[in-house]
Amino acid sequence: MLSVREVSHTYGRRTALEAATFDVPAGAFAVLLGPNGAGKSTLYALLTRLLPLQTGRIEVAGHGIGDAPLAALARMGVVFQSPTLDLDLGVQQNLAYFARLRGLPARTARARIDSELERLGLAERRTEKVRQLNGGHRRRLEIARALLHEPDVLLLDEPTVGLDIPTRRRIVDDVHALAADKGVTVLWATHLIDEVRAGDRVIVLHEGRVRASGEIMALLDEHDADDISALFDDLTGRERQPPMRGVSRREAAP
Repeated sequence: MLSVREVSHTYGRRTALEAATFDVPAGAFAVLLGPNGAGKSTLYALLTRLLPLQTGRIEVAGHGIGDAPLAALARMGVVFQSPTLDLDLGVQQNLAYFARLRGLPARTARARIDSELERLGLAERRTEKVRQLNGGHRRRLEIARALLHEPDVLLLDEPTVGLDIPTRRRIVDDVHALAADKGVTVLWATHLIDEVRAGDRVIVLHEGRVRASGEIMALLDEHDADDISALFDDLTGRERQPPMRGVSRREAAP
């Protein structure tokens, strides 16, 4: 559903991405895991056409982002790291504005907005201005907005930055449920290893290069790593950190 092939990008003499290659199958939840400065945001800018593709190829649902950008972009929903809601519009107004930009018929837009607000538990707050919502509700509203046109692929760039642990956990769980229940293909960028779940695909990005890509349990076995923290440390050359909660090979044991 999402294919990245030999994608490189430079800013002058600085290389941000070097021959990045990976695939995300339909309906998979894939985590783009890398420390700050690894190249995650550059990759997302290329995926969404905010930056022109210099070398390589990116396909979304079979459409090349370079040669068929409108078809490719129409199949994706995006939640950027920086918030993009209009704080002075109401909850429902933000969703309705986006639905109109996407060209959704009015009746379809109303039905999908009502459904998303119910799912979020925000139906009773639909007329409130977004600035009255807390950070977690704003993030969930951005995810709902990105899903209104029913995309095949959902891209999220560090979507839990600045949120407390319970709120982060709920958002991670909600998006996993979307992938499992609705078949949405997810690429979730983060530097937080506790946001990876058993069964996820993981793409480890470090200094602009993909160091490993595959299903998390298979990667732990391949690299003889006890848990994802050890895997991340070994692949990025990071000094071994104190134990953190994360996926381990013990979770695969019967």
